[in-house]
Amino acid sequence: MSSRERILGRVRRALADVRDEEVPVERAYLREHGQRGVAETVELLAENLADYRAVVHRATDDELPHVIERLLAERGSRQVLVPPSLPPEWMPAAGPARVRDRAASTAHELDGVGSVVTGCAVAIAETGTIVLDGGPDQGRRRITLVPDHHICVVRVPDQVVPSVPQALERLDPARPLTWISGPSATSDIELDRVEGVHGPRTLEVVLVSAGPPDAEVTS
Repeated sequence: MSSRERILGRVRRALADVRDEEVPVERAYLREHGQRGVAETVELLAENLADYRAVVHRATDDELPHVIERLLAERGSRQVLVPPSLPPEWMPAAGPARVRDRAASTAHELDGVGSVVTGCAVAIAETGTIVLDGGPDQGRRRITLVPDHHICVVRVPDQVVPSVPQALERLDPARPLTWISGPSATSDIELDRVEGVHGPRTLEVVLVSAGPPDAEVTS
């Protein structure tokens, strides 16, 4: 008897008493860890984003274009990429030249753009994760992976959920989902961290609310 036959025989014996029917999988995991109010959930999101080396800012709707203008000026970007359906009131009247995403845009062309501004689909407080789904205010996945500086706007509290299971309920699995926890980074066997390898080197998240913002949180 060959080794292959012995292995297959063991597999058949191990599966001999397994019934050929679907057995429901028990999903008893917690949907949320602890009980928090809306403000506490937003604070947890800000803390975890900062832990992942994202830079977190607070703004009202009226302040948002001024905050974006300041961030682009501090970055020194000459061009900023915007999705086709980014709300026009988000962007400042002045600032870098705006580049519209086109299907014909190559990765080399996108690499020459200093910054990109997008919205998001949902933000997860417990993991400090921003999820993009290619929606109208986010654009194609490539525009948030190639430029080196990403400014992402999160509407507070509407787009903030406590946990991953609650985020999944809002997302369409058929859409191109991108899960972002801080700027792109990797490390070698010596644990030397390198940022900007397969995504933006700098991630700035603006938490936008209708009322007065709390003190700005930065990492």
